[in-house]
Amino acid sequence: MLDGHLLLGWLSFTIIVLLINLPGPTTAYFGLTGNEPLSILPLNTEPEETAGKAHYKLCDRLKLEKKQRRMCRRDPGVAETLMEAISMSALECQYQFRFERWNCTLEGRYRVSLLKKGFKETAFLYAISSAGLTHAMAKACSAGRMERCTCDEAPDLENRKAWQWGGCGDNLKYSNKFVKEFLGKKSNKDLRARVDLHNTNVGMKVIKAGVETTCKCHGVSGSCTVQTCWRQLSPFHEIGKQLKQRYETSLKVGSTTNEATGEGDISHVRMQPLPGPSDQIPRTTDLIHIDDSPSFCRMSKYSPGTSARKCYKDKNCESICCGRGHNTQSRVVTRPCQCQVRWCCYVECKQCTQREEVYTCKD
Repeated sequence: MLDGHLLLGWLSFTIIVLLINLPGPTTAYFGLTGNEPLSILPLNTEPEETAGKAHYKLCDRLKLEKKQRRMCRRDPGVAETLMEAISMSALECQYQFRFERWNCTLEGRYRVSLLKKGFKETAFLYAISSAGLTHAMAKACSAGRMERCTCDEAPDLENRKAWQWGGCGDNLKYSNKFVKEFLGKKSNKDLRARVDLHNTNVGMKVIKAGVETTCKCHGVSGSCTVQTCWRQLSPFHEIGKQLKQRYETSLKVGSTTNEATGEGDISHVRMQPLPGPSDQIPRTTDLIHIDDSPSFCRMSKYSPGTSARKCYKDKNCESICCGRGHNTQSRVVTRPCQCQVRWCCYVECKQCTQREEVYTCKD
């Protein structure tokens, strides 16, 4: 569980998304793996901008590819949804890795160096970015923020005669179609491009697997003669949790040649010889990577290291401090306590002072 300070930090955190041009043969897709410039991305436009063209400026700030910019401009709701997807993905990445050596550091030089390599951290960034965009777009449709889509119609639900369709479901069908077109199909001639595409698809598959049908009964005395049903996506925290689990079990892969087609295939690279076939094709829901990750213990081009990082005694200090030990600092803090709701309508709290210990990794 998070302590009060950490929760407050997440609630008050303003995300600054760092977006930098990426070199190399596998041009990034979007979001945390995109090629947009360093920018603070507000979710609201300036009031002096006219409603008709405001989203054009937002689309331009993202510095999208030509096709992506065209798709962004054709619907006023797209630009805001794209920025929401980036912020949501970045926050979730940092939340999931808050206790790890690599805590999803997105500062410029670290991020761009990381994306040049095929680490499992890179795999997570691709997956969480596509998942964020898919989730945000489906929610934007059901919230009425888009002109080209609305609620999900869910024609495949069973027992349609027993209830009438109602509510407003998250439109995953439109979202998937949009995301696939928006991201496009990159060249799959080299292993890295195929790995990036695979991990992008994993993010979308996890979203799809988390769709649930919610129903509400209507009728005399709650007889449920008619139901109002709609489909909802899982909360994005749950999506992030599942992708983090896939990160933990990410498979290292190599490239083999398919004798039938002459094309390259992705295969599992075993660290040690095991009985049976030497190669294994990863499942479509597995995250995969090419390169072994660094330790992230010391400052490098991939991360700032863990020196002076806050840790939690008996929880993760030994792990993230990489055996260097940790410093203990005692401090006095004052926090609101014994809060009560007063009529009407405010909360009254006392101020409580207590001493707490803070642990940070040694250099």
